[in-house]
Amino acid sequence: MDSLGALLPFAIILLAFWLLIIRPARTRARQATRLQNELTPGLEVMTTSGLFATVVAVEDDRVVLETAPGVHTRWTKAAVARILPAADSDLGSDVDSDMDADGSSDAETPDPTKRPE
Repeated sequence: MDSLGALLPFAIILLAFWLLIIRPARTRARQATRLQNELTPGLEVMTTSGLFATVVAVEDDRVVLETAPGVHTRWTKAAVARILPAADSDLGSDVDSDMDADGSSDAETPDPTKRPE
């Protein structure tokens, strides 16, 4: 009975190690593999370094990205951090969303010289 009591702390430590380190790492690896398998030409992606680009071609373990019109770079598939939804592909569209067609805004601009009441 004493040997079972002595092994209990080690079993708890192993269980905690598995729950906190091994299981999340496996989940992240599965998600990364799934993302790499979903890469197809035409998708908007963001790399791990924060570069936004469009997938032009998918090779064995590489992907060709177009960072600007006519500028193609080759990256490993593992460098792709995420696939952007179609709405995020036009980064500047939501910046001027509250502007009218003539460039004026309906929102009242606060006067910096006026003190709040």
